[in-house]
Amino acid sequence: MKCHRQKGKIYISFEWWSTLSNVFFLLNILLALSILFIERKSATSTWAWIMLLFFLPVIGFILYLFFGKPLSRKKLKPQHIYSNSNIQKHSAAQLNEIDKGSFARSPLIEEMQDSIRMHLKGNEAVLTMNNTIQIYTDGDEKFQALFHDIENASYHIHLQYFIVQDDKIGNQLMNLLTHKAKQGVSVLFLYDDVGSKSLSADFFTEFLQSGGKAESLLSSKIPFFNLRFNYRNHRKSAVVDGMIGYIGGFNVGDEYVDGHKKLGYWRDTHLRVEGESVHALQNQFLMDWNQASQQHPIKYDETYFPSPTGRETETAIQIVASGPLTSYDHIKTGYLKLITRAKKSIYIQTPYFIPDDSILKALSMAVLSGVDVRIMIPDKPDHLFVRPANMAFVHELLAVGAKVYQYSNGFLHAKTLIIDQKAFSIGSANMDVRSFSLNFEANAFIYDRETAEKMARIFFRDVNVSEEFTMDFFESLSFYARIKKRIARLIAPLL
Repeated sequence: MKCHRQKGKIYISFEWWSTLSNVFFLLNILLALSILFIERKSATSTWAWIMLLFFLPVIGFILYLFFGKPLSRKKLKPQHIYSNSNIQKHSAAQLNEIDKGSFARSPLIEEMQDSIRMHLKGNEAVLTMNNTIQIYTDGDEKFQALFHDIENASYHIHLQYFIVQDDKIGNQLMNLLTHKAKQGVSVLFLYDDVGSKSLSADFFTEFLQSGGKAESLLSSKIPFFNLRFNYRNHRKSAVVDGMIGYIGGFNVGDEYVDGHKKLGYWRDTHLRVEGESVHALQNQFLMDWNQASQQHPIKYDETYFPSPTGRETETAIQIVASGPLTSYDHIKTGYLKLITRAKKSIYIQTPYFIPDDSILKALSMAVLSGVDVRIMIPDKPDHLFVRPANMAFVHELLAVGAKVYQYSNGFLHAKTLIIDQKAFSIGSANMDVRSFSLNFEANAFIYDRETAEKMARIFFRDVNVSEEFTMDFFESLSFYARIKKRIARLIAPLL
């Protein structure tokens, strides 16, 4: 390498850049071979990364370190594994009943048995009965209910959120949790280190001093440098006294109540549940807690699982979790199973409609088979490439006859899938590759005609404040917009 100075500037010879280029070329070859033959990526994701490494070798290599490197199951195995033998025995017993043909709960449960079995076998997702559900589509109503339940807690409060903001709502929640901790209530708080990156250093100080405990999953000891940045805990749930549970799309912050400064009113969907399903939410939280916490591990305690006191109902729920450490994409296959069994209608709401080929083809087949397929996305994006990526995929479905809407009354953040007005899924998972494979997600799969009909009515209420896409819209796109759409479609597996 040769350097020389001229008029106060340092010039580095071409040989130095040539050497560096050769190093990155060799590293990219080795990395491409690893992606092809060692890592368990989908075909589309594999080729997208290889193309990025080929066309942008230096940038592609750096991006892969932060966004493409797979998680190590061995390194992330918690020191103290939470295990609930009752859940395992219950799921095994239900599987046995199904296989023997004695799993009669209701006509609808009998009809949905194949879906139920799949979640039991793959995820130990026990089918819970006697559940009551309250649906929230407004952040203010949801937080009023949650704060009321927390205020009345007697034994424990377990919360898990992707984003927690250091603002009015965030501090209101933390002050309430601190108050309950001082009363002697056990309070555990899980948050995501990246999603909640704006939290101040002293946000949890008084809470921790009062006896509360807070942990984050996959946090980095080095600020602003986290090679596991791409894998986030996206779950949003709460359990109060083992009797009341929450699951859905709302995070914690003022924008979810008062609206976003740029995006406007925040339209989301969240559930408050009572009944047997709360035990499943509790079990998932405790497993997540031990995954994140080394200093305060939890052991099975029957007081976390009190006998439900709610009324008898036929509302059946399975809590299904998935993430980068699971054997396969449980929530995606749950979506796929619902889509392929739909006979009359499929209604989808999602802020990010970036499905993989299996979901896209299943929806196309449903449309061509005469199923009423309707998809709703936001008309305002919250990320750079989301809008053109959404456009690319909904255009394909619109071309075969699906109906597609863009929600115009604010920002649509709901993650719901309803089929035939008798079964639906709601939770933290978007209809995109990130939620399918990279994030830690949790969804409720619910089998109940009455509640599914309510969800369908909510969908059509939103249709009234939405604009329906037409083929003319896409045909009138500018050349620049079409190029963006095609590029976004190409890199969709990386988004």
